[in-house]
Amino acid sequence: MPLKIDKKVCDRCGTCISVCPCNALLLTDELSVIRDQCTQCGTCVAICPVGALEIEKL
Repeated sequence: MPLKIDKKVCDRCGTCISVCPCNALLLTDELSVIRDQCTQCGTCVAICPVGALEIEKL
């Protein structure tokens, strides 16, 4: 179940990066996920103030 980032909603605040226990999020011009490091724990999804993140269900 990959992490999905809605780039139209994401305001690049960085809150998710600060709580990710796997250091799997990277913010450059836009937010991206390092798939090999992401464990889909949902911590970033729960903390995102604008609801831009979700765990996709396959």
